Amino acid sequence: MSFKERFNTDLREAMRQGNAQRRDVLRLMLSSLHNAEIAAGKELDDGGALAVLAKEAKQRRESIEEFRKASRADLAEKEEAELAVISEYLPQQATREELLEAARRVVQETGASGPRDLGKVMPVLMQQFRGRAEGRDVNDVVRELLGS
Repeated sequence: MSFKERFNTDLREAMRQGNAQRRDVLRLMLSSLHNAEIAAGKELDDGGALAVLAKEAKQRRESIEEFRKASRADLAEKEEAELAVISEYLPQQATREELLEAARRVVQETGASGPRDLGKVMPVLMQQFRGRAEGRDVNDVVRELLGS
């Protein structure tokens, strides 16, 4: 079942249950997927849909952080609730230990030895952890290993 089919099924279920918040988030996700398909000029596969969902989740995390800085707990809670719904559809996020282990392996395979070799390691890891880890987290782990 594709993401769009799953969203539509879950949207109908949320409407039956009267869960307005879940309904609204699912509608928003369907809209985001539709807009991404228009931009791409074709229907998105599951990988493309996953990238859209990851982008939406990242936006929510950033908004939560900014709302907390601005002492707007009400808005932060709303964003957290939306993030919880979006997270149900994302794959399990990679742990720091998983990132460290994979980064050590890639550093060894590529022969990276210092901060200048960041460009050798990052693309391999980002491909491997697409949708499961944010680039910032991967970058932090690689920089730590390469000693910068």
